Amino acid sequence: MAKRGGFPGGGMPGNMSNLMKQAQRMQRQMEESQKELETKEFTAKSGGGAVEVTVTGSKEITKVTLSKDVVDPEDIEMLEDLIMAAANEALRLAETANEEAMNKMSGGLGMGGGLPF
Repeated sequence: MAKRGGFPGGGMPGNMSNLMKQAQRMQRQMEESQKELETKEFTAKSGGGAVEVTVTGSKEITKVTLSKDVVDPEDIEMLEDLIMAAANEALRLAETANEEAMNKMSGGLGMGGGLPF
């Protein structure tokens, strides 16, 4: 009695094997791209350049620069808002670069770094 649903010789058909190799290659490329992105730095400014924040691609703040003009002991809330605005913008830049790298790797399929199965 013949087995049903199996492949001759017990292996994967050629197309499935090629698809698996492509998926593995894409995964390696994504990992390399992610490592490269984590070492990049993204800088954003707020308050007309009075506050500058730098983050890495792994979303860690590495530098905060304040203009002496923005340091007003009577208005700490403004300084806090400027730091938050610059930090959030720098984080958005890092996230955008990450999304662009993943879209480039996935051919714009919008796979979000994962495979659609």
